[in-house]
Amino acid sequence: MAVIEIMENLYFVQRGHLNGNHFVSLSEEPALIDTAYISDFEETAGIITRMGVNLSDIRLIINTHCHCDHVGGNKIIQNMSECEIALHRIGKHFMETKDDWSTWWKYLGEEADFFDCTKVLEDEEVIAIGPHEFRVLYTPGHSSDGIVLYNKKEKLLISSDTLWKNDVAAMMVRVEGSRILFDMQESLEKLESLDVKIVFPGHGKPFTDVKRAIRISNKKIENYLTNKEILGLDLLKKVIIHTLLMHKAVEENTFFLNLMRTHWFKENIDLYFNSEYEAKYNEIMNYFIQRGIVKCLNGKLWTTLEP
Repeated sequence: MAVIEIMENLYFVQRGHLNGNHFVSLSEEPALIDTAYISDFEETAGIITRMGVNLSDIRLIINTHCHCDHVGGNKIIQNMSECEIALHRIGKHFMETKDDWSTWWKYLGEEADFFDCTKVLEDEEVIAIGPHEFRVLYTPGHSSDGIVLYNKKEKLLISSDTLWKNDVAAMMVRVEGSRILFDMQESLEKLESLDVKIVFPGHGKPFTDVKRAIRISNKKIENYLTNKEILGLDLLKKVIIHTLLMHKAVEENTFFLNLMRTHWFKENIDLYFNSEYEAKYNEIMNYFIQRGIVKCLNGKLWTTLEP
């Protein structure tokens, strides 16, 4: 974990592969951007408290989208502080209708709590975080309610899961729909039009070569459009690792059967790999084990990636 002051009294908190990065504003009215996983809330609360913020004093949470690695702490903090929570209007709809499918929670078998969205963020709106103004840009693709935040003065972009340094976030066609890859291309075009010196992503370290990151993302999306099996394999790898991170360690002899009970695993192999469930599982796990990404010992599987 790393904590970096990116603007006066605004801090970037880098987590691991599982929890989304978040931001803490130490202004007179403390604010957060994203709150990581509910299962790791004690760690999140400890980080924020050590930075000098009492959770009951938080006045605003801004969420970049409603996936559980970004909203997990929302309900607990809102109960403690009665803070405002701001989302894109699509995310607000998910919360109001208690839609745990479109948020991916039920689809992936993840844990999160619904909360009260008290403020809607629209495309091109300007929102204040402490003394700093950020332009909200709606960037669907990875999530239908995704936004990024751009500070023109410092040429700083909070890109969430719309832009990573060397990869793209999972593209879940079965939830987001057949437009997802085209939406992502349009969102990347939006980012390409910005004058950006530094990016603070939803996962991973900050980076400065924005054009290169956009090129990598665009190339991956083009490959997905050209060959759906590339998309399917990438998706399966990402979510299997995500599942191992969530559970810390799993039983080797039951992991495949447990994946078969989820919505996402069976459905995506049906879609991309002609229902070859066990063969594709073995192929992916062998790939991970050969490269040291997954370890197996005494009947347990776990990933070597930092949670």
